[in-house]
Amino acid sequence: MSTTDGMPADSIKTEAVETLTITDIERTFSRISEEVGKVVIGKLDIIEFMFIAMLTGKHVYLEGVPGIAKTFLTNAFTQTMGCEFNRIQFTPDMLPSDIVGTNIFNPKTGTFRLKKGPIFANVILADEINRAPPKTQSAMLEAMAEGQVSIEGETHILAQPFVVIATANPIEQEGTYPLPEAQLDRFLVKLNVGYPTPDEELDVIRVKNNPVEQKVDVVTSPQALVQMQKVVKRVYMHDDVMKYIRDITIRSREDPRLTLGGSPRASISLLESSKARAAIDGRDYVVPDDVLYMIKHVLHHRIILKAEAELEGVTQTRVSLDIAGDVDVPVEFGTGISFSDDFEQN
Repeated sequence: MSTTDGMPADSIKTEAVETLTITDIERTFSRISEEVGKVVIGKLDIIEFMFIAMLTGKHVYLEGVPGIAKTFLTNAFTQTMGCEFNRIQFTPDMLPSDIVGTNIFNPKTGTFRLKKGPIFANVILADEINRAPPKTQSAMLEAMAEGQVSIEGETHILAQPFVVIATANPIEQEGTYPLPEAQLDRFLVKLNVGYPTPDEELDVIRVKNNPVEQKVDVVTSPQALVQMQKVVKRVYMHDDVMKYIRDITIRSREDPRLTLGGSPRASISLLESSKARAAIDGRDYVVPDDVLYMIKHVLHHRIILKAEAELEGVTQTRVSLDIAGDVDVPVEFGTGISFSDDFEQN
């Protein structure tokens, strides 16, 4: 494949970003999946949700044990988009300045200069974010919510696009600080990253046994991604689908198994993520299937089970799917998604 300045010829060039369409978004996602697939075995669903987060300017929470390529996947994903990537390993003794940076005094000039922290990048892997103390978590919350950070009273705008992909180990709880609901609510989706299938794990072993260097091509640019975000906002959603989203969220607040249901931000997250999902599917309009596809990942971390429900083995995923099944789908659209056990596990 021929390239120009290191970018494949069929990539979205910076100078053409003002004319991007839904088709460009669909093609870009296909190319990103193809490129990441060169170096990462499996995990295609995770790539899709990461790109949905990128298109909405929101963030992703990954929960999974160590050693399943979360860092490698995120780095490869970032490379395909020509974005800057930083990894922050959170620890209990970490300070906010370790993330956002600090002003350093220069005695020769008598002035201060800003030493930027790792938060100044397009894609941040916040590794084991629940190990950071609350004060440091609040610095991350400001960055995630506002796209800016405060350093010694001065506000600094972060790069665009800006996406945080946070990880947490569900097994190790000692020395952790559970994220407050306000911060969890800032994540567009929560994903459970499981072990590879037996065939995928065998492929991983074979690749490591006979390593062949593979590099991912850059298929888009930060400037193009910002324009794609604008295109996604213009994706059409019928009022009946908006009412469908509203009814799902309200139903979550009424569920007797929950102490906390979805907030209006959950409704907005369903709206935005459904638009992005439609775009990568090549459509400029949303159907209820888009909402159903996103619901368990959007609601999972925003609802809290009652203690008795947990003792009975009820999960947030099960509740999310039950809620979706209880709400009538707009009849003129219909649905092709089945609430099967397989769907619950994905």
